[in-house]
Amino acid sequence: MHPTSARSGRAAHDREIESLAEFDEVVAEHGTLARFRVQAVDLTGRTAQLLGLDATEAVFLGCPMEPEAAAHVGSAGALVFPPVPGLPFDPYRGFVYTPAELFASLDEGYEATPDARSYAWFQRTRSDGDVLASTLRAIHDDAVSDALDELLAGARVVGVMGGHAMERGTPAYAGAARLGRELTRAGLTVATGGGPGAMEAANLGAYAAPFADSMLEEALHILAKTPSFRPSVADWARAAFEVRERWPDGGASVGIPTWFYGHEPPNAFAAHIAKYFANATREDGLLARSTAGVVFLPGAAGTVQEIFDNATPNYYESRGEPAPMVLVDEAHWTGELPAWPLLRALARGRSMESRIALVDAIEDAAGAIKRLAR
Repeated sequence: MHPTSARSGRAAHDREIESLAEFDEVVAEHGTLARFRVQAVDLTGRTAQLLGLDATEAVFLGCPMEPEAAAHVGSAGALVFPPVPGLPFDPYRGFVYTPAELFASLDEGYEATPDARSYAWFQRTRSDGDVLASTLRAIHDDAVSDALDELLAGARVVGVMGGHAMERGTPAYAGAARLGRELTRAGLTVATGGGPGAMEAANLGAYAAPFADSMLEEALHILAKTPSFRPSVADWARAAFEVRERWPDGGASVGIPTWFYGHEPPNAFAAHIAKYFANATREDGLLARSTAGVVFLPGAAGTVQEIFDNATPNYYESRGEPAPMVLVDEAHWTGELPAWPLLRALARGRSMESRIALVDAIEDAAGAIKRLAR
């Protein structure tokens, strides 16, 4: 995965500038900004350069700059979309989020964090019919998708889907964490829905991958003291940051949550968080990017929806060769919520038939993904 910093070896077709370091690199290498797209970069300290560069057909998306510089690039033929004041998020952002960014100000309570404030803004504006608010949400989500595509370029991504209700301290949570660890150690990039429960467990396992096995057992013990994000998101998140501080620089994984379900906070173990306002965009994007397969842990309506959202393009091969699908817990998926018989019936006689599996134990899921991916 690409780091969230200046990218080296810029491809000829890549005309996006997403950091001040990239801006300086482009200026030094090309001596022009013509037809470049500058995205959410603070250019208030680059007035002299802006006044001396060709900006023909350039686009500046949410870039703070001095009035003199803004007037100059505008008169030179650039499109300038100024920053939008008063928002708890940047609609033009160039990178996905980090846990530290979304949970900034956690010491003042979860309500003070950018994550909570963005959800509050969404709640205020989602049904008021304001075209500006809906436009800002759409721009933000498109920017996040662009950043996620750049982050995951070339990665072998395995999605791990499961419900938010799975509590820390349970055998199921520990099993999901060990699954995330095994997949990461196999060279795969774990991607989850980015929330609590099974999603957090898989991201935790990915975080634990570089450490000795005993680290995960100790981390599980620490987290078990705060089993759920209810009643206190702040206490739940602080326990995760305690683990991160004790064992810094863990393995990288991706969380893809949504403010549509804003009552479910993002977890702090995903190194990269692509958070969306539109849940449909988030759901489709998560599954579409899980090119190395998807593991479905026991869940409820949301997980059932994800199974068949993933099965449809596999059935029609609209994304190319079907990706592996592994359902975990035979009793759950054949009895409680019998998604497996329907999935098997759909797959019969099609290419996807050899790419689906039902395993009873979570310990068998990683092996099944590897086997089906061959």
